[in-house]
Amino acid sequence: MPGGVVGDGRYRLLSYSGVDQRCDAQLWRARDGQLGRDVALTVLVGTQSDAAQAARVRRTLERATHAASYAHPGVSRILDVLSPGSGVSSKEHVLGIVVAEWTNGTDLIDLIADGPLPPATASRLLEPLAAAVEGAHHAGLVLGTEHPQRIRVTPEGQLRLAFPGPRAEAVSRDDVKGLGAILYLLLTGRWALPGGPEGIPVAPIGPNGSVVAPRSLHPVVPHALSTVAVRSLEDTSVGGIRTGAAILQVLDEIAEAEAETGLIPAVPEEPEDDVVWTTRRPVKDKTRSRKLAVGVGVLALATLLVLGWIAMTIIGFFSDSNKNDGSPPLVITQAVVPSSQQGTPSSTGAPAQAGPVKPSSVAVFNVAGDPDSQNKATLATDGDPNTAWRTDRYVSNFPALKPGIGLMLTFAQPVKLAQVTITSPSEGTVVEIRTAATDNPELSQTQVVGNATLGKGETQVPVKMTAPGQRVIVWLTKLTDGGRFYSAQINELKCTAAA
Repeated sequence: MPGGVVGDGRYRLLSYSGVDQRCDAQLWRARDGQLGRDVALTVLVGTQSDAAQAARVRRTLERATHAASYAHPGVSRILDVLSPGSGVSSKEHVLGIVVAEWTNGTDLIDLIADGPLPPATASRLLEPLAAAVEGAHHAGLVLGTEHPQRIRVTPEGQLRLAFPGPRAEAVSRDDVKGLGAILYLLLTGRWALPGGPEGIPVAPIGPNGSVVAPRSLHPVVPHALSTVAVRSLEDTSVGGIRTGAAILQVLDEIAEAEAETGLIPAVPEEPEDDVVWTTRRPVKDKTRSRKLAVGVGVLALATLLVLGWIAMTIIGFFSDSNKNDGSPPLVITQAVVPSSQQGTPSSTGAPAQAGPVKPSSVAVFNVAGDPDSQNKATLATDGDPNTAWRTDRYVSNFPALKPGIGLMLTFAQPVKLAQVTITSPSEGTVVEIRTAATDNPELSQTQVVGNATLGKGETQVPVKMTAPGQRVIVWLTKLTDGGRFYSAQINELKCTAAA
């Protein structure tokens, strides 16, 4: 309780900062009675008679001792490590204490109390902590960043591990997951790992079993930042991020982009169509109102005269026709063509004829993360080469963050394509033409029927389909290197059916 003392009476507890229930660790701000300074205590509580629990605590204390020599602005310096018989009284329900320097500032939980942070702010906050994790891993150390109440925000606006002392079973991968969970928390206000503190909403889970991407909850989040947050939490065997360096790279790119944007002067908005907004009340002008009424009346009379003339003309036409002909009124019947003389039926099951064919719908085909520019997919087939569908900008090329991205073309009738012509300025982008049997297939359920590397302008991609189909995917497996980012755009897609 606040006011109590631990560590053989040396440390007086001042305020409670939280609890990491996964390892029975209480987090306290305390006062060092000998040196007269505030410290951060990670107090490992439990029963000394529990051999398994005592062994886990010993492992935590050993790790903390090894980390005491590690110095980085993103981690509080460890001042002392206390164990039973060495600073911890046998009468206390305490199995060990990790003493670290106190970090002024605010709790991470309080920072997001009013809602998620802007993406650029979240990137700047996390960067020092990510750098600390990367440096510690190179030194063979595990920090234990996977709990939000262990993190504080310094007065300089940087995240810092304020309560060091990793769990006995924690590995370096857990530190990376912790960085991803903290980034997710800053962007969404939700915690994405088990064992989080009470009162913080849990991250939603999507149909594929992964957490929902931050960009799906808040569209203002950049694609790269959203993807890194999710992939830091995933298993590395299915494409998860393994190191803090990968996270640092994206944070640096976001910071650079934000700095460049800040140098662009704001463009003043101009009124559309020369519309002038005013708060003055309209002045009644009797002369103007009378002229307007006369004009409306003349226009209405002219309209009635024109309609009357059209009606008389139609009546006269049919009357003259009946008088001159003398034949009974013409009866129009529907001609019935025998089935043996009919041409090719126009049912949806019949293949399209040879020549250009246009899809009935276009959508982004995406198998990981968020779809790119989903609302602009139709610009690739609108017939206007000045409009385009563009991918997001990626900090590394496929398949680093995604296996690829593409467009699914759906045709009203089955088609057997011979060629797809792609108009694009993205020279060097690698494209595959695939077919699919369903609207939402897995990538492994699609079949490659053509491929090419795009040149600048029009690129003709030969297609070899064994049978007609209604779904064709233009799949990008490599993007154009733009110097800092990788991206591609498609201005126009033209499909040609085989004879």
